[in-house]
Amino acid sequence: MPMPLALPSIEDERILARYPFMPQGREHMRQMLEANGITIEDLIGAPWLEDIRTQGRLRLLDSVMHKDGADTATTVDLSTEMGRMTEVMSFLHAMLVVCASFNERLLARWVEGEASRADSLFGNDLSNFELIASSYISDIRTEAKQSNQEAVYWIPMVDFIELCPRISGAYWHLPNRPVEDGWVRMDPAVGESSRERTARLLKERVRENLTDACLERMSRMSEEFAALFSDPVERITSLLSERVEAEMPMSAAVREDWPPCFESAVSELNQGVNVNHVGRVFLAAFSKSIGLSQEQTCSFFANAPDYNAETTGYQVNQIYERDYTPHGCAALKTSARCPVQPGDDRLCDQEWLTHPLKYIRAKQRSRFRGGSQGSQESEVDESEVETANS
Repeated sequence: MPMPLALPSIEDERILARYPFMPQGREHMRQMLEANGITIEDLIGAPWLEDIRTQGRLRLLDSVMHKDGADTATTVDLSTEMGRMTEVMSFLHAMLVVCASFNERLLARWVEGEASRADSLFGNDLSNFELIASSYISDIRTEAKQSNQEAVYWIPMVDFIELCPRISGAYWHLPNRPVEDGWVRMDPAVGESSRERTARLLKERVRENLTDACLERMSRMSEEFAALFSDPVERITSLLSERVEAEMPMSAAVREDWPPCFESAVSELNQGVNVNHVGRVFLAAFSKSIGLSQEQTCSFFANAPDYNAETTGYQVNQIYERDYTPHGCAALKTSARCPVQPGDDRLCDQEWLTHPLKYIRAKQRSRFRGGSQGSQESEVDESEVETANS
């Protein structure tokens, strides 16, 4: 795993407070606890640390509940010792609550929020960016910049190859990047500077490091110790359950949730039927909407009579890149891609069912609430599905 052979030293405590998740942050955290005479038990219940616990709960809530990633704004003054301690200790408190939950969904949500926060902060930290990058990848070079132009960064190919497969988009395919003597040029793109593009790669390392650190803590955490966090754990897991139900993430879809039009397209292709253009575009766009990977989507086409791996991969990638919206019921009926007749499917017979995404969200919502398959179709109403589809 490409990483710096030796972590660069960070003397500025403001950097370590702003980024408590950095590799150097663990030792800094330990030193801060010792210097202030704080034990983990104090962090859990000492009255004088209530403000820190409150900040930790707010940080956790923001990371877990913020749909587009955690907010990078902070009201904590990092120029003061108390401000730096609050930022670091609140992060530690949030992490301990997550670990004490033993909840993989909560862990994944929190890690994603913190990694997104890091991505945004790193990309805007002009003064410290190279120091930050050197803490996560094996090396970094800066291309000589002309006047009034931002620096362009080069990173080792070995780091790029390890991290880029986790990121979707044509930019992250190695053949699309300039390569020279084992270095990959991180060109500006899609409105982002070279620094912001590189920060996106660093996000993957932050995600990996945080996940590993939490799993390691969870493996060592006793039930007795975890019970000390029962109140904040109960609050955040309850809120998360409500959010998951409201969002109804498509990635939770199982085959039993698939609408007949999607199931039909998949089955016909598998049998070698030459599905028409609308059916193929719908299949790819809908696959993306329910969280299937491009590889999974491409596999649906493997038995098509005109299948070509390269062509299929290109066309599916275009649909994923451009974020196509799947066809609605009216368009599918017009193009002979709706296999349902009145009475075939009670859910499809509902007047408000105008789009396959409404079908799958209705199925998921009923399943999430523990309703039976037989009763869900009669119990789902239009307002419920519109809420799930928002």
